[in-house]
Amino acid sequence: MVARIVKQNYPSHVVERPSSWRHPYLFCCPHAGRDYPRRLLSMSPLPLETLRRSEDAYVDQLIPSFAKELVPTVHAHFPRLFVDVNRSPRELDPGLFSGQVDPGPLTRSSRVVAGFGVIPKLAADGRSIYGSRLPSSEAKSRLKQCFHPYHDDVSALAEEARERFGRVLIVDWHSMPSSAGGQQKLADIVLGDLFGASCSEEDTGLWEDAFMREGFKVARNQPYAGGFVASNYGKPREGIGVLQIEINRGLYMNERRVARNAGFQTTARRIEQVVDRVLLASAPGAIAAE
Repeated sequence: MVARIVKQNYPSHVVERPSSWRHPYLFCCPHAGRDYPRRLLSMSPLPLETLRRSEDAYVDQLIPSFAKELVPTVHAHFPRLFVDVNRSPRELDPGLFSGQVDPGPLTRSSRVVAGFGVIPKLAADGRSIYGSRLPSSEAKSRLKQCFHPYHDDVSALAEEARERFGRVLIVDWHSMPSSAGGQQKLADIVLGDLFGASCSEEDTGLWEDAFMREGFKVARNQPYAGGFVASNYGKPREGIGVLQIEINRGLYMNERRVARNAGFQTTARRIEQVVDRVLLASAPGAIAAE
């Protein structure tokens, strides 16, 4: 599926609830959105094909369809460079906006400094997304219309799962470049659990084993340990864990063209086996609630 240019100023997200929620999981896909508001394109001097390289393109299509019949999924339709829901709402770069963005304190994290805050300033190739500063009202509107509704649903579903199963693991699906800095090749899969802080070792180990059994080369936390979703929701002692899964784009897509390649179907089938193995292990009676 190619990107869509839409008339709506603030694209939304979609929640798919299973007919029978039988497993203590919530699948989220925050960065694969490809609905580009027409007004966004009018604000940027960059062509759409350049903007699209910021996407975790097609990751939503790698989540097996059968899994959506067993666990709920939350998928952002707005693109990551429009609003990044894996950042704190306080990670705003005041230099991107004209006027005061918010009366409260902002978080000047390394991600904001690098140009990749909750409303990114830079595209994936390091070029400026916008030709001029945005009005401060734009930040407020994007957070109100896109960021907060997405997280309201994630929070509600996570709490519902905890009440239903006694525990829940939010699986945050992402993709990553095939190499770091264009040189160092990365693993096939990187599992991020904030070095053990966002979910239990049992959860990380279960997914790690399932990926390795399908022949994937797996790394933990390097170079991606987790973002806002992991740090904000990951409280394994309280029954809510978060595992961030990064899939190497070289396995399934042409990174330059942002198009699925010949390996897409094979990668999708392998991930289907991974998810099937994990869900079997967490079927009612297979594991005890923490």
